[in-house]
Formats: sequence, C-alpha cells, structure tokens
Amino acid sequence: MEENSYLKKLQNKWGLKSAFQTIMVLIVFACTGSTVLFIKPFLFEVTGFDSIEGVAGVLLYIVLIFPLYQILILIYGFIFGQFAFFWAWEKKMIHRMTGKNRKQKKSDLSSKS
Repeated sequence: MEENSYLKKLQNKWGLKSAFQTIMVLIVFACTGSTVLFIKPFLFEVTGFDSIEGVAGVLLYIVLIFPLYQILILIYGFIFGQFAFFWAWEKKMIHRMTGKNRKQKKSDLSSKS
C-alpha cells in the first residue's frame, strides 16, 4: 500500500495521468542511467582516461556524458512512449540551467508593479 502512495506522489508531482505512465517514466530513468554506466568506461578508454579524477576527468565527464544522457533519455522516452514527458522535462531543465525562468519571473514581477 505504501508503494502505491509513493507512485501517486510521483504521478502528481510530474503531472502524469496514471500509475502505469509513472512506472514507464521510472523505467526510462533506469534504462538511461544503466546505459550511461555501461557506455562510460568505453568513452573514457577511447579518450585515454581511466577514471573521473581531477579537473580534466570531471570536465570530460560533463562534456561527454551529460549530453549523452540527455539524448538517451529522449530515445528511451520515445521507445517507452513517454517522449512528450521527457521533452518537456528537458526544456524545463534547460530553462533552470540557463536561468531563463528566473529572468522571465523578474520581468513579470516588474511589469506588474
């Protein structure tokens, strides 16, 4: 019963229509993360790094793995029928990273004054 309430909380938080859709979204996250963990050692070997050590390793991780994750999540979202959710999720994340929402909110507040 407790698991069901957790799914309901996620469903409400993400604005999903059903528990099934919530489970599909969780599967997409799991598949994407697993794929990145599988591919990461190969990418680091190709670039000559053994692990994420030091500034260069972290930067390489950000440059290679972060965009790969974003692409894979859209691909898996499409495969599992959740592309629309993940496309909206990506756009929200980009807005948060660029500060576009904060700028928009500030301009909305100043226009109301």
